[in-house]
Amino acid sequence: MNPGKWQILITPNIPESGIKMLEEFFNVEINKKGEPLSKKELMEKIKRKHALCCGAEDIIDAEVMDAAPNLKIIARFGAGYDNIDVKEATKRKIYVTCTPGAPTESVADMTWCLILALGRRLLEADRFVRKGLFTKTSPPSLKTRDVSGKTLGIIGAGKIGTAVGKRAIGFNMKILYADAAENRELEKIGAKKVSLEYLLVNSDFVSLHVPLNDSTYHLIGEKEFSLMKNTAYLINTSRGKVVDEKALVRALKTGKIKGAALDVYEREPEVGKELVEMENVILTPHTASNTEETWGKMAEMVAEDCILVFKGEKPKHLVNPEVLE
Repeated sequence: MNPGKWQILITPNIPESGIKMLEEFFNVEINKKGEPLSKKELMEKIKRKHALCCGAEDIIDAEVMDAAPNLKIIARFGAGYDNIDVKEATKRKIYVTCTPGAPTESVADMTWCLILALGRRLLEADRFVRKGLFTKTSPPSLKTRDVSGKTLGIIGAGKIGTAVGKRAIGFNMKILYADAAENRELEKIGAKKVSLEYLLVNSDFVSLHVPLNDSTYHLIGEKEFSLMKNTAYLINTSRGKVVDEKALVRALKTGKIKGAALDVYEREPEVGKELVEMENVILTPHTASNTEETWGKMAEMVAEDCILVFKGEKPKHLVNPEVLE
């Protein structure tokens, strides 16, 4: 260990490119468990660290920060940072950064994978063949509906929501979006800004792209499902707690909606047994941004921000600018 270097703990499995950048300035400790650290383990390992690179599973609250009196930066490997108590970090003059923009294209691609797989019942068809049930062409039990020409509702028209909307052009879809701000980029391709209620009533596919905060917790619940078409599908690649999962299960069981595709969960990584058992639900393990290109970019962004703080400079992707005051 070089005593002249800062110490950093890396809890997620980040690509080598970011680690190599960090090793020039930091003594690097990597979580090699193959699974998230427990809170007790995290607090033990972080005691003498100056920097922390954390993942979505790491809950970084006041207690964790108190265990690390030397901590200067918490660098979130990912775009969301709802697992970090930013107010407590700011109070302690700790920089909080994330990797905005990096996952945009990969998450948009994954969203479209899920839209198409839901609409054309791709996984159900795959299971049908594997079970040896394919005895004649185009079995009536697997009848689907076209995706082309339908209405796509985008809730949250930020970078990812915009990228999802742009991909809809190739499917000749009508695009509705609900967001606090106007999105000129989407409107240039014919998208229409509407209320959440209007979007839910009129969309065939409802795709969620909002951050998790007080105003978006359980944004989609019993009331919202009651507004949706009984032929509609819900896709969530944002944050699990944006959807009330109990209400989702009821909506699926009673036929209020046709199906759902989830990459994130309310009590992640726990996935409800009822969802697992449903044929009309696609479940993926929070992998929407998990591509080599995106993870490489995110690792380098995390490393760059940590190095800038080490040099006494402002990190590029700062979440809490108040820390500079």
